[in-house]
Amino acid sequence: MGSWALLWPPLLFTGLLVRPPGTMAQAQYCSVNKDIFEVEENTNVTEPLVDIHVPEGQEVTLGALSTPFAFRIQGNQLFLNVTPDYEEKSLLEAQLLCQSGGTLDTKVNSTVIPETQLQAEDRDKDDILFYTLQEMTAGASDYFSLVSVNRPALRLDRPLDFYERPNMTFWLLVRDTPGENVEPSHTATATLVLNVVPADLRPPWFLPCTFSDGYVCIQAQYHGAVPTGHILPSPLVLRPGPIYAEDGDRGINQPIIYSIFRGNVNGTFIIHPDSGNLTVARSVPSPMTFLLLVKGQQADLARYSVTQVTVEAVAAAGSPPRFPQRLYRGTVARGAGAGVVVKDAAAPSQPLRIQAQDPEFSDLNSAITYRITNHSHFRMEGEVVLTTTTLAQAGAFYAEVEAHNTVTSGTATTVIEIQVSEQEPPSTGGGPSEDKRFSVVDMAALGGVLGALLLLALLGLAVLVHKHYGPRLKCCCGKAPEPQPQGFDNQAFLPDHKANWAPVPSPTHDPKPAEAPMPAEPAPPGPASPGGAPEPPAAARAGGSPTAVRSILTKERRPEGGYKAVWFGEDIGTEADVVVLNAPTLDVDGASDSGSGDEGEGAGRGGGPYDAPGGDDSYI
Repeated sequence: MGSWALLWPPLLFTGLLVRPPGTMAQAQYCSVNKDIFEVEENTNVTEPLVDIHVPEGQEVTLGALSTPFAFRIQGNQLFLNVTPDYEEKSLLEAQLLCQSGGTLDTKVNSTVIPETQLQAEDRDKDDILFYTLQEMTAGASDYFSLVSVNRPALRLDRPLDFYERPNMTFWLLVRDTPGENVEPSHTATATLVLNVVPADLRPPWFLPCTFSDGYVCIQAQYHGAVPTGHILPSPLVLRPGPIYAEDGDRGINQPIIYSIFRGNVNGTFIIHPDSGNLTVARSVPSPMTFLLLVKGQQADLARYSVTQVTVEAVAAAGSPPRFPQRLYRGTVARGAGAGVVVKDAAAPSQPLRIQAQDPEFSDLNSAITYRITNHSHFRMEGEVVLTTTTLAQAGAFYAEVEAHNTVTSGTATTVIEIQVSEQEPPSTGGGPSEDKRFSVVDMAALGGVLGALLLLALLGLAVLVHKHYGPRLKCCCGKAPEPQPQGFDNQAFLPDHKANWAPVPSPTHDPKPAEAPMPAEPAPPGPASPGGAPEPPAAARAGGSPTAVRSILTKERRPEGGYKAVWFGEDIGTEADVVVLNAPTLDVDGASDSGSGDEGEGAGRGGGPYDAPGGDDSYI
């Protein structure tokens, strides 16, 4: 078996070498210098079988037609993965697949990791190993599985999506017994991390897409116009935007190279290969329409797309440019030197820009130049106004700006007002200039501090007021203040609707005293005086002059408020009439009047009108 007479038949290597479109040189695709090999059986071949030439940007893999588990690729070299056995298999075949820009899309039911790379080593030669694959990424077991419980080759079960699941992790468990409950049992584990590599499946897409679901893009077409007889100095302005494409496989994101595929009559247009900017190379003598087919191809030359660019050559009327404003206003600091940019008066942080527009072709706006015609202190640099000398005098300067279209030769003018302010320019001595103005942040911080101090001051004032005037405030809040007497008015009198005493009728010649009218709430009569019922003040005034009755306030104050009043008639004798004018309050229980020695004998009673319930408010 070990002699050369029993040689293997030649090992066959079939290479499906994919040539990118338009490439002819061998350096642009994969190749090998030998594709048939002879190897003696039962020989462990450790050296590489062949070196594979792989151009830059391309990758090589084993195809599905390869003998399973027989070969492996390391770097750009092909190795034999098994010890050949003539009786078991007399022919081994390796299929090499090359692709530019990424790996091929892995097919369902193909082996991702061969068994030889995942099988465990057991020093007990007679043991049979059992493998279990457990997912650590949720849902990963839907994509991969083991070929069998005794063969740990990893197999793909469903198509992969790089954008949905870019990576998955598994836990591979191996044991030397068929079940967990079998003793003795020995186990080992390994972690599998699978990174999904994006396949180059989609061509470049010209943007913007009129429709896209992430997998398909209905790409844009572009439109533009040029004036006849003129060469535009800048790229064309196209609708809906500039020519731009990107790789449809975002995970690969190959750079795009642009070219005009068809329709460039007389070489009128030039497209930049990297930016896609379309410019006019030569003027168009008469009106016509160009239908340009522009190709965007990946830099690895694997895939490309084509879109249409429609350019209309239109006769230009030669209209002069127009300024959107009749007067522009700018400002600059007094003392500014030469070369200082004039600021926009409406937005002092921005430079003043003078811009004119062509009324027919916006592409001609870039062909407009500007100059100041009547003032030597200022000059134009593009669309910006600069000073030419030091401005030592404050005031307003007026300058005329002329716009000239270099393509159509049309001109237009406008006026700018430049206000030289009194503000000194920033110091140029090398150090930072001192800004004496406060920023918004500084003012906000100062306002916050002052607000906090004001709050503390108010709290302190509230504490002091409560400490010194708290009892008074509590008293005043719980009870209305008593009315204070003003002048000589008798504050004991109440309005008629509040008085609850009834006047006593005038005395008559009848020896029996006259009965007084019953009040709203009758009360038992009080004791009568020996001289009969005296005449009330109203009756006395009715019978005589207003001075017939005099009112004297006693010094005694009633507990419920008010004073006792005494009326003395002209024929005053030994008895005096004492009338209580204020009504008693029901919240004072058992309160009695304190008599005064000069109020007559009626005042000297031991009891007051509240000694008995229902007592009259008037007593003698």
